[in-house]
Amino acid sequence: MSNLNSTLNSLAKPFTGLAPWLLRLTLGIAFFLHGYSKFPLPPEDMVGWFGSIGIPAPEIISSMVAIGETTAGVGIILGGLLSSSLGHLITRLSGGTMIVIMIGAFSIAHADWFITAELFQSEQIFLFAIGTYFAIKGND
Repeated sequence: MSNLNSTLNSLAKPFTGLAPWLLRLTLGIAFFLHGYSKFPLPPEDMVGWFGSIGIPAPEIISSMVAIGETTAGVGIILGGLLSSSLGHLITRLSGGTMIVIMIGAFSIAHADWFITAELFQSEQIFLFAIGTYFAIKGND
């Protein structure tokens, strides 16, 4: 067991710096694409749906979601490229934005998913979890 672990450690060691980037790029691109698909603003389909379920100011809220998703996606990637306290801050704020957006998505669009198999078989739980990771860890 110890030899296998040592072998795996030696194989993985050159790639440990890439591991956070796999999460960062996947999350950043996914969030950017989710938001970008809602352009041009306001996203008419989302406005209609928000209005039908009683969300106030659906044009403003849906536009804020689209802008939040695109900027948080870019921010997660950009924050990692900046090796300063500013990059750390951008990463954490972008992760926090993702948490807020995903809590909104869970409570508005997927309220029936809470603690069900469907939740854990969706991409949304991973967007939330990885966003939370970056909100907590930043660039550390």
